[in-house]
Amino acid sequence: MKKNMGLADKIVRILIAAVVAILFFTHVITGTLGVVLLILSGIFILTSLVSFCPLYLPFGLSTVKKEK
Repeated sequence: MKKNMGLADKIVRILIAAVVAILFFTHVITGTLGVVLLILSGIFILTSLVSFCPLYLPFGLSTVKKEK
């Protein structure tokens, strides 16, 4: 897997995941929507850790800075 996520992209995903987790565990978001958002947050954390987003691949997207 070639990395296709830059630092800013990873930070934004981790922050979004943290906010969703806090809202879920403080019962601000509940039910099916809460569970779906929590699962999506887990995916955000996982993709941030491996620096690879499979959804970027078919579109040829990359947020990694190009080296000169």
